[in-house]
Amino acid sequence: MTFSKPLVALSVTLALTGCAQTTNQSESNQPDNAFTLTVAHINDTHSNFDPVKSSFKADETLVYNEFGGFPRLQTMAEEYKQAAKQQDNSFLFLHGGDAWQGSAYFKLNEGAMNAELLSKMGLDAMALGNHEFDLNNAKLNQFISDINFPVVAANIDTSHDADLKDQTNLKPFVVFAFDGNSKAVINDLDNLPRDKDLVAVFGIALDDMPNLAPNTGKVIFHDMVESSQATVDMLKEKGVNNIVALTHIGNAVDLEIASKVNGIDLIVGGHSHTLLGDFTNLGHDHNGVYAQMVQNPNGQSQTCVVQAGQYAQAIGRLAVSFDTNGEVTACNGLNTLLSNDEYFHSPTRETESQFNKADTAKVVDFIDDEDNITITEEEPAMRGLIDSKYKPAVDQAYGNVIAQVTEEITHERRPGDRGTDKHGSDVAAIIAEGQYYWANTAEVQQVTGMRVDFALIGAGGIRTNIEAGEYREGNVSLEMLPFSNFMSVLPVKGADIKALIEGAISATLPEGSHAGKFPYGGHIRYQYSETIANQAGKLDYVEVMTGPAENPTWTALDDNKTYNVAINNYNAAGNDGWTPLFKAQKNSSGRVDLAYVDGKLTGFTVKNIEDVGGKYKVRYKTQGPDCKADNVRCNTDAQSVIDFIANERPALTPLDYQVVTFKRIK
Repeated sequence: MTFSKPLVALSVTLALTGCAQTTNQSESNQPDNAFTLTVAHINDTHSNFDPVKSSFKADETLVYNEFGGFPRLQTMAEEYKQAAKQQDNSFLFLHGGDAWQGSAYFKLNEGAMNAELLSKMGLDAMALGNHEFDLNNAKLNQFISDINFPVVAANIDTSHDADLKDQTNLKPFVVFAFDGNSKAVINDLDNLPRDKDLVAVFGIALDDMPNLAPNTGKVIFHDMVESSQATVDMLKEKGVNNIVALTHIGNAVDLEIASKVNGIDLIVGGHSHTLLGDFTNLGHDHNGVYAQMVQNPNGQSQTCVVQAGQYAQAIGRLAVSFDTNGEVTACNGLNTLLSNDEYFHSPTRETESQFNKADTAKVVDFIDDEDNITITEEEPAMRGLIDSKYKPAVDQAYGNVIAQVTEEITHERRPGDRGTDKHGSDVAAIIAEGQYYWANTAEVQQVTGMRVDFALIGAGGIRTNIEAGEYREGNVSLEMLPFSNFMSVLPVKGADIKALIEGAISATLPEGSHAGKFPYGGHIRYQYSETIANQAGKLDYVEVMTGPAENPTWTALDDNKTYNVAINNYNAAGNDGWTPLFKAQKNSSGRVDLAYVDGKLTGFTVKNIEDVGGKYKVRYKTQGPDCKADNVRCNTDAQSVIDFIANERPALTPLDYQVVTFKRIK
């Protein structure tokens, strides 16, 4: 197995180029490094077992390539493990949560494929992500039973949940005892080995999980800061001083936890999909400091914070050194994007656009000179398993071609991130336009009795770009909108819409925040301006489109007018911070939810929404759609977009108007 450049084991004395972070110690008073731990980490892999089509710049040349996929992660993780073994370095491989959801593979195989492939990677622990609750707790319980590494979350109580209460592989923490590269799990905290280097890895899940993931059963989620401090204090009292928090709460919240909790040495995070580090050398963004040191509230100790992006495209690796008291003395590392070695000039990747040998050699030479990208071969056994056992059924499930796409159409949750402009996602606008179109068809209006004024969608519900080439039904229903949500038509006041937009965007302003709640729409547009960078802003205007899209009239949103909004049921209930919609339906609702029953479109009228233990529960006037029933098909959110593209935009391009204008302070 060959690579474009050799892998060098992390040194405790030599920081990796451009990414060193150390605690503030004067040269004359440097503490001895009693112990150094190497950590490899991934997060938010979201069932991206195959590579993700992407691009980067090699000097001034735009290169269309592939990044990652599980076989490449497997190759690189094994290289890191072998490097640590050769150097007799202590080593952990951690996953920051959200292994589930995100691809056609998950739609067809649910948690089983993740369990099989992740168990082959040699992981030591995984955080509990919000998407691990996307099915039900019985299936989550089966997944946790099937994997050969623990899932950790110290701030949850499963004792009242019928499915998870007896799950022994869901733990608050794991303690490892190291003797060089030799590693053992310690289960008895009252009999810790005193001749070994001890490391505890504890988990933190979102404490507002029921609002983000409604299928949490009877699991109770406790305050993240209080639980973290209590866990750290208990571990230190038992004699474990080297402490890692494995979290799925977002980079901004990781930094907040580090500033409020004493004694966490390292936070390995997930949830915000943040590829920390400077990737401007590849024509990508500078996404914040990798291995950032954060002062703890005691003013003495510090916490190192890392995260490794999304969709199995990259892997992070760092060396963290501790003194005899368990304080961090150095924390050095970086994220590395894992590329293939076949490159194209066009996003359609047709044969005639493939780089010739000379141009390929130039790209390879460029990659050789960069630290944060490497050419990585796919591990053959895992590639073979995917192709033989899982891929045939996925390929068959994609269905008919509904459009041709000449140029890739991109989705970015928050405008301005990852090289996007102030308007952000072109994909989100197409989806919302499609849902507006579908909700106003004669079939749907006959069921709802309402003509829709505009559509809204949260960015986090959209999982892929629209790639160039043939575009199929399954690209929408299996990949882009995989959650099988059903469409709703919701009458709501203009003032509530403004409160929703302003509140949702404000919550995404801090660097590293989770931007899944960012709102987009169809037949609506708005402008939001930051007033304090990454802290505060204001909604400048919201306008609704009337008349044909080819020659629209834009009218200011009226606070007191009731508008009929096309929206998926998840956001319509006020989940993921869209709280104004919950409040608007708390006492009564005129909303109609839409699903197919025995092949016939059927409406389900909502009575109101109640807050039950932190979860928003929709109450129907009679009954709601039973999405588990064989004769019920609930994914009308995806079907609406499929119908729109097939009927209205078979040559698929971005919309002619911009939905979002997000004026950020640079």
